Amino acid sequence: MATTQRKILVTSALPYANGPIHLGHMLEYIQTDIWSRFQKLRGHECHYICADDAHGTPIMLKAQQMGIQPEEMIAKVNQEHQQDFAEFNIAFDNYHSTHSEENRQLASEIYLKLRDNGYIKSKTISQLFDPEKSMFLPDRFVKGTCPKCKSEDQYGDNCDACGATYSPTELINPRSAVSGATPVMKETEHFFFDLPAFETMLKEWTHSGSLQSEMANKLDEWFEQGLQQWDITRDAPYFGFEIPDAPGKYFYVWLDAPVGYMGSFKNLCDKRPELNFDEFWNADSKAEVYHFIGKDIVYFHSLFWPAMLKGAGYRQPSSVYAHGYVTVNGAKMSKSKGTFIKARTYLDHLDPEYLRYYYAAKLSSRIDDLDLNLEDFAARVNSDLVGKLVNLASRTAGFIVKRFDAKLAKVEDNSLAESFLAKQELIAELYEGREYGKAMREIMALADVANAYVADEAPWQLVKNEETLARAHQVCSVALNLFRILVTYLKPVLPRLAADVEAFLKLELSWSGLAMDMADHQINPFKPMMQRIELDKVSAMVEASKESLQATEDTPKASGPLADDPISPTIEFDDFAKLDLRIALIKKAEHVPEANKLLKLQLDLGGETRQVFAGIKSAYAPEDLEGKLTVMVANLAPRKMRFGLSEGMVLAAGPGGKDLWILEPHEGAQPGMRVK
Repeated sequence: MATTQRKILVTSALPYANGPIHLGHMLEYIQTDIWSRFQKLRGHECHYICADDAHGTPIMLKAQQMGIQPEEMIAKVNQEHQQDFAEFNIAFDNYHSTHSEENRQLASEIYLKLRDNGYIKSKTISQLFDPEKSMFLPDRFVKGTCPKCKSEDQYGDNCDACGATYSPTELINPRSAVSGATPVMKETEHFFFDLPAFETMLKEWTHSGSLQSEMANKLDEWFEQGLQQWDITRDAPYFGFEIPDAPGKYFYVWLDAPVGYMGSFKNLCDKRPELNFDEFWNADSKAEVYHFIGKDIVYFHSLFWPAMLKGAGYRQPSSVYAHGYVTVNGAKMSKSKGTFIKARTYLDHLDPEYLRYYYAAKLSSRIDDLDLNLEDFAARVNSDLVGKLVNLASRTAGFIVKRFDAKLAKVEDNSLAESFLAKQELIAELYEGREYGKAMREIMALADVANAYVADEAPWQLVKNEETLARAHQVCSVALNLFRILVTYLKPVLPRLAADVEAFLKLELSWSGLAMDMADHQINPFKPMMQRIELDKVSAMVEASKESLQATEDTPKASGPLADDPISPTIEFDDFAKLDLRIALIKKAEHVPEANKLLKLQLDLGGETRQVFAGIKSAYAPEDLEGKLTVMVANLAPRKMRFGLSEGMVLAAGPGGKDLWILEPHEGAQPGMRVK
């Protein structure tokens, strides 16, 4: 039990209610759930709340496309989200919706306090208007040509090609993304939150330790540019809350979305009379409030949100913790490759505890992106969870049950257990500081020690001799006690496994009980707790992701290579000229036994031979390649791989897997010729 009980409220960013949860989303909820479970395991009062972000133009338009009311759509999505989270063992204390009466009341109250305190300004603005749909167009619902780099089909707030930011009115040849019509300018009255009035407070708060240093430094760039008044108004038609005393005007979704944290907690307080809303949200609150978010919404959570709270007389968050994006196999999640994996598709094929552990093993307190390498994912789970952790119990529990009446011995030498217990404060500090990867390494290092102990003692040999039977009892009892300590350390990460272990050991795993005496403790027979990941199941999940995404398209979209993989930003000729592309003859091709995707090629450049490892094994048999001409990047820096040195790169087209085609020059090209 922790010496001083803390009062903690923790949240994850609210998932948008217009689509399913995917594995990129799951990183955040797993990260937050681990932290919340750890706080509860240590004996603190911790409440983990969340809600669907259920307002905005995209939801309104999608509901129209589906021919249903927005309320019906968000209710269905809310149910799907909650089911996915529950099956990933995300233990929310409350999951709600921003389209709730609690949120309406709180958003209106905060707005009125801001207005009465002089922080809301009214302005008449000119805004683009869709004459066919009779609606004002938010930034992301206007498309056109970038005014800076002239790239076409860019959104109304920023250019994906050159990164420039601008207003929708600056676009060249703007069009409505809703109807395709050419928008017209129309005047309308909007309300603005006076964010610059809070600049001094925000500068102090962002550098108070409440944010990661990377976040605080990033926000300094916004201060240097100068804070702007924030438009909090959207005109009808709009799915959201109507602004008090302003018929036809609605709160912009980003005003009421973060208030959803308060609304969800208020809903929880109404269910649990012992909870006091004001104790957590009043300006003088001594409780702790933490937000876990993605790095893409730092601006809203670290500037607008704390300023709104301050202006309305509420407390600011204790900390806002941002994380990076999820990539899969080193690249952005891809629909065409099947690596844009929905939570439901994952659950149909694999144990959620696998992903919880893999994310934990790679997470740190920084804002780095996390790569879900599917081969490494399988290998790490099989090695750590199956080979080290569960194997520790499976190797020893049977002897306790069969030879010693299912009772553990009174251990004569507790030095090994004491060395495990000596790590508890370090592991606690790592969990607290969100350094989960370091915590997992510490725990698995202990698992290695435990397994080495069992291997050295070899209880399967000791039980064969009456003279060493008591020693076997000692060894197996020590091993199961170490197993108990390890699973207790991992309980925030692997709650389902922990529950299985509690049933097996007939006790509750608690931080305060880490040092409990297990002498004469009776256990149940051991049952298999975790299976190895087979790569065919991972492949099946990827294939199912391709099929699922094709089957659930709501509206016709452009298809083909350019739609799946758009052309990269423009480069100068000098950049291209740095590449030395050469014709190469494939003299020899062979399998790489240790690799699933690579072929080893010997390439003749007409005077020298290069060795190249190419990821084309799924598309070509080695014998089909020998004698062919192809194109290679000849001046790529050599890359040392565990199979040998790769001295270039073969060019190929296609999304991957079996759909790959190496470039083959026409007859007449000679090895060594430059490609221009």
